[in-house]
Amino acid sequence: MKRIAICGNIASGKTTVQKFLEEKGYKVLDTDEVSHKLLTVKNKELFDAFKDLDVFENGEFSRYKVGQLIFSDINARQKISSIMHPQIADEIKKFFKENKSEDFLFVGIPLLFEANMEYLFDKIIFVYADDDIRLERLLKRNNYTLEHAKARMDSQTSQLAKLYKCDFIIKNNSDIESLKFSIDNLLREILV
Repeated sequence: MKRIAICGNIASGKTTVQKFLEEKGYKVLDTDEVSHKLLTVKNKELFDAFKDLDVFENGEFSRYKVGQLIFSDINARQKISSIMHPQIADEIKKFFKENKSEDFLFVGIPLLFEANMEYLFDKIIFVYADDDIRLERLLKRNNYTLEHAKARMDSQTSQLAKLYKCDFIIKNNSDIESLKFSIDNLLREILV
């Protein structure tokens, strides 16, 4: 079994790559979805750490309020990371164990390097898009203010700092057909 990480900075196209791999029949774990499931008041460690802050709505964590907090307060970001990253790593290990008969398993993990989880994987794919393209996508897709979009982008380690740590790079500056073509080429390379 080959364990392959798909990483890339915000709005680079990781989710689109993941969906395309799923359409091709590969098993893919999306750690964004995992983190959304972990962001619950039933997560006692997380609840206790944030219970005195304005991050709740109707008795549950508000993803919007948590996002606003962690992208404006580095201490809050470090606190939530220290709690959630080990929990996410446990979910990744569980995914590998449950699917050990598969030849290839993919995990979409945007904060791979920030979370120091490279050790979990055999190969790393980096989805790259120019910063101005990512900013444009983020503004259009999420309806963020320019300031908030830039804060989210700036909260991640730069793309250039990550490129040399990856085994494969998919450039995603163009349209969906070009991206699919790049993924098909990459799969041919990986499958040998």
